[in-house]
Amino acid sequence: MDMKLELVPIPVSDVDRSIAFYRDVIGFHLDHDVSPREGMRIVQLTPPGSACSIAFGTGFGLPTPDESVITGLHLVIDDVAAARDELVARGATVSGIDDMGGVLYAHFRDPDGNSWSLQEIRVGARP
Repeated sequence: MDMKLELVPIPVSDVDRSIAFYRDVIGFHLDHDVSPREGMRIVQLTPPGSACSIAFGTGFGLPTPDESVITGLHLVIDDVAAARDELVARGATVSGIDDMGGVLYAHFRDPDGNSWSLQEIRVGARP
């Protein structure tokens, strides 16, 4: 049986601000932004090259940032330094790079406090 993680809902307080952050600063693709009925808005964005998307919006039961945040989402990449430099150039605040025994990390948060890690697994760190 295949199990594919393809969508992660995240809590946000301002849908338009979050679209601007994820699309314009982080570089995710805006898949859709729909309002199927009054009071409901569903937005889905996907990181470049990913099969898994994020979703947020209003009126469909997601927790608000006051209720919770998502922590530790990972974007697995080939070159953490290049990715970090690109995000910083786009206006993101990204931590320095930490080497955890051949697995490199840099971290950032969205405007609501949801946390992300850029992860590069070097060849020598793979099993």
